Amino acid sequence: MNIEFKRLAEIEKSDIIELMNNPLVRRQMPLLQSDFSESDCDKFVASKEQLWTEHGYGPWAFIVNDQFAGWGGLQPESGEADLALVLHSDYWGIGKVLYKEIISRAFDNLGLTSVTVLFPPTRTRIKGILRLGFKEDKEVEIGNERFIRYRLEKPVKNKDEVKGKK
Repeated sequence: MNIEFKRLAEIEKSDIIELMNNPLVRRQMPLLQSDFSESDCDKFVASKEQLWTEHGYGPWAFIVNDQFAGWGGLQPESGEADLALVLHSDYWGIGKVLYKEIISRAFDNLGLTSVTVLFPPTRTRIKGILRLGFKEDKEVEIGNERFIRYRLEKPVKNKDEVKGKK
């Protein structure tokens, strides 16, 4: 399987629009209240590109075997680096591979000390993120919607790695 991380601006608008209007995807995204139009897509991509300009990081488009599979990565949210992962249902099985790469970039390349993830309270199947080490942090409100924020702290390296040994 070949996986590439690209910028959202490199992706056909129609592919992004199709993903964001997919009923299985929308079910996980309470902030999407109406159909995702071409105008919405233009604003969405521009806002995500602006994150890269202002913060030096932002979400990527995920290309799997030359097909757009979804988008995600790190986004600034209330002073935190929030992890988003929005995949077409055909690609839900590769989420963990993408997650590992995003977390590696967060902690190793960007030097972040923690990453958060926001889930709506209706999303009750959370054992997966808890197994990854996320801990419930607090409830937040975004766009008049409630979310539960979970936090993953950067793992502390063992003393041999800290000294430069492996």
